[in-house]
Amino acid sequence: MGRALTFPGQGSQAVGMGKPLAETFAAARELFEEIDEALKQPLSRLMWQGPEADLTLTENAQPALMAVSLAVMRVLEQDGKFDWGKHVSLVAGHSLGEYSALAAAGAFSVAEAARLLKTRGLAMQRAVPVGQGAMAALLGAEIAQAEEISKEASSGNEVCTVANDNAPGQVVISGAKAAIERAAELAKMKGVKRAMMLPVSAPFHSPLMAPAAREMEEALAKASIKPPRVPVISNISVKPESDPDTIRKLLVEQVTGRVRWRETIAGLRERGITSVVEVGAGKVLTTMAKRVDKDLPAQSIETPQEIEAFVKTL
Repeated sequence: MGRALTFPGQGSQAVGMGKPLAETFAAARELFEEIDEALKQPLSRLMWQGPEADLTLTENAQPALMAVSLAVMRVLEQDGKFDWGKHVSLVAGHSLGEYSALAAAGAFSVAEAARLLKTRGLAMQRAVPVGQGAMAALLGAEIAQAEEISKEASSGNEVCTVANDNAPGQVVISGAKAAIERAAELAKMKGVKRAMMLPVSAPFHSPLMAPAAREMEEALAKASIKPPRVPVISNISVKPESDPDTIRKLLVEQVTGRVRWRETIAGLRERGITSVVEVGAGKVLTTMAKRVDKDLPAQSIETPQEIEAFVKTL
């Protein structure tokens, strides 16, 4: 049986996440302390106590989400007899979740991954002045329709592009605020069920993130990357990757490139995967997986109870 682990991206954060893990498992507490120390910041306190506005800041949300995912993995490895050789064939992560997937699979150290995500969050925040960029979810739109709308809404320097191809009927567009607003109007005219502006502070996964990509290229050039224990499916290539130099290059491209999540999940069966497990905060990826392939068993593990139930299935 082939199992894939998936790791959530931004938007899954919530105040209180990870606290039950820390209260129940010493392994999780140690992991959170390790990340606090790496960042020289009491991130775990922010995760558990808020305020929500500070947790939602990209520079905090990204390492915080990774922390919860890696805490679950640490508990599974230390307390749950989880064996990488036996229990998982592939890993993948949605946007920042790709860093969580790489760290879980041993390509990055925990401290390195936390620092890289802090850098990534700050770089993305700085790339475009607040108020100039935007993102919107086109609910009910298929990818070809979203691409057509994006092309039509773009004008001169005002770029509009598909940022996330998440699942059938769920495509996210990103770019200049004026172009995204035009796209939302066009979507309504073209019969898209709903165009919903997203509460984000920057136009992620669009060409406007080029300054952030340059910052990440510098940061990743200095980072130590080892071949992962199992291949990691890249958001950009949608292929299992194990070569450190290729991983480094694709992570830079990922800052401005499209997250091809629908294709990632749709291709799992032909790679021998028979079940998907979302590791970390929320259930966003589990819901998406069911929309892409309703017959592919999918579950999420975040709480001590979910970990306990999952371990019984190993």
